[in-house]
Parts: sequence; C-alpha cells; structure tokens
Amino acid sequence: MATPKFGAADPDLAALYERLSETSLQPLWELRGLLTPEPVVRSVPHRWAGKELRELGAKAGELIPVDRGGDRRVLACANPGLDGAPYAVSTLWAAVQYLRGHEVAPAHRHTPAALRFIVEGEGVWTLVDGDPLHMGTGDLVLTPSWTFHEHHNPGPDPMIWMDVLDLPVVAALDAVFFEEGPSEQAARTTAPLSSSEAWYAGGAGLVPVGGPGLPSHRSPLLAYRWADTELALERQMSARESGYARLRYTDPVRGGDVMPTMRCEVERVRPGTTTPTTRQTGGQVACVLHGTAQIKLGAGDAVQVFDVEPGDIVAIPSWTPRAITAGTQLDLFTTSDAPVLEALGLLRVETALKESA
Repeated sequence: MATPKFGAADPDLAALYERLSETSLQPLWELRGLLTPEPVVRSVPHRWAGKELRELGAKAGELIPVDRGGDRRVLACANPGLDGAPYAVSTLWAAVQYLRGHEVAPAHRHTPAALRFIVEGEGVWTLVDGDPLHMGTGDLVLTPSWTFHEHHNPGPDPMIWMDVLDLPVVAALDAVFFEEGPSEQAARTTAPLSSSEAWYAGGAGLVPVGGPGLPSHRSPLLAYRWADTELALERQMSARESGYARLRYTDPVRGGDVMPTMRCEVERVRPGTTTPTTRQTGGQVACVLHGTAQIKLGAGDAVQVFDVEPGDIVAIPSWTPRAITAGTQLDLFTTSDAPVLEALGLLRVETALKESA
C-alpha cells in the first residue's frame, strides 16, 4: 500500500509531500490523533451470556469433531468494536471450549500463553508437558507459553470452560509460533495430584527446599484450586468486614503474577454491596463463577449496565470505569494484561468511589 500523500496549495510544499510519499515518509505536523489526552480505545464493553455459550457449545459439539483436523472446539469472543477480530478486548483472546464425553483434544503447543477457568463441572483433565492436571469448578489451570498441552475427558458428560490467551499481544510482537504434538494419545488416566501441585501447593508461606528447577518468568504451580481460593476469600471477608474481598493469584515461590503477560484475580461481593468504581489501563476479561450482579461499565452518557449470572463473560476495555452491585453473593474471576503494562511503566489505576456495604 502506498504511503498517503498530503496536499498543499504551495507548490514547493506539495512537491515535498510528493517526495515524502514516494519515500514512505509522513510529516508529523500533518498527523492527527497520535498523542491523545486519554487512551482512544476501540474495544467496547460487552457481555456474552453463559446460557448462550453453553447452548452454542453443545450445538458445536454435535456438528464439529475434535481431531487433528479441527484440534479444538472453541468459540472465540469477538468484541463488536474490533471489526471482526476474534479478540474479547484488543490485548486478550477469550473463548469457551467444549469437550464431549470420552473425547481427547490432541497435543499441541504455541508461544501465546493460555489459562483455563472452569465455571462448572469436572472430570476433564489437561496434560501440560506431561503433568496431568484435573479440572474442576472454580479451578484456574495454567498453560504457559510453549508447553505441550492436551485435554482428556474420560467420563460420559461434556464439559465447557473459559480459555484466555495473550494471543493479541504475542501477535502484535510478531512472535506467534505453533507446533503439533505427538499424534499418539497419552493414557487416559490422571494422577491424584499433579507434579506441580505436589511441589508447590503446600500452602501460604511454604515452599520446597531442593525442589526442581524453577521455570523462568512464570509460576511453577499450574493449578490453583477453588477450595483454597474460597477459603482465602472468606478469611479476607472476615478481616475486612466490608462485604467485598479481592485476591490475586501469584507465583507461590517468587511472588508476582502467575504469567508475565496475564494477571489473574478473583473477587467476592456480598449481596447488596457495591464495589468501588475503578478504571485501569489495559483490557480485562471477567467471568462469573457464582451469583448474580449488575456490572456498570463506563460513565455519563456512555454508561452500560449488564445483568450477569454464572457463565457470563464480560469485556472491560482499557480505561473504562467499572463498578459491581451484587444481587446474590458474587464470585467473579478476572484476567487482565496488567503485567505487560506494569513492566513498561504504563499501568495506571484510578479509584473514584469508596467502598459501601
């Protein structure tokens, strides 16, 4: 595509603009919108209803096989503001994956990192570089960059879960690689406890001495269990007495985020409680695990209010004000690209209102 050519009444200036276009240069003094007072965001607030995601996932299960040809049965969330791109927000891919009973999604690996958040059901397990990880309701399971992973459903019941990947970021950096795994399937059994949990899920403040070498840039623990998460939420609720608690999933050995490109958090909101109104740079994807609520996104004439229930996925674009009012007790899981912005010194967070119980 030719570089745009700017026009001018002055013949000498017009000749300069002609030369600039021919040499793939542009005059900054003619450019508009490069530096703006606040972020100009293409993503828009949006909700994908859990009921529809389950229904459409099941329909896809009837029509689309999972084999080496299709590899994964996934429905990608496409934000209406991104002109058809299969991204929930501009920096995060979010989707639901549906696996029927007795199916296996074959092994592959890719440089984009992935996480699985399970909204309902259990029995499926995923193999990450040979480590079998059971997937159950409320669990967070990590698939770090360039790790082989495959999904097995040994039981008769189907299962659906949310996937979030940093694919848009990796694609923007021209660093996407993909490789199929071995064609033969692993044995369809799982160990009672994954290796990563045996070593690193000992509890708060407890880390192994003389354990395996730590992977760089990400958590060595690959599964964060809901039972542990719920206990921590309840303890924080008791300590705060505010009707609202929020936790961050971290590397149990070194601290910091579970992966270098994605921050994972979970919050609990008691019925009738409204959270602070906050906004931050970078996109967020939220998924309802338990309860019902109203999520208010935006401000002024642009405000939108979404009534949410379990299984709903919500896109929260960069710098969009967010507040939650719980109808019944709400448990909400959120993924963001905050580690990337934080590393670059670009993370900005504002809180507009105090908590109210």
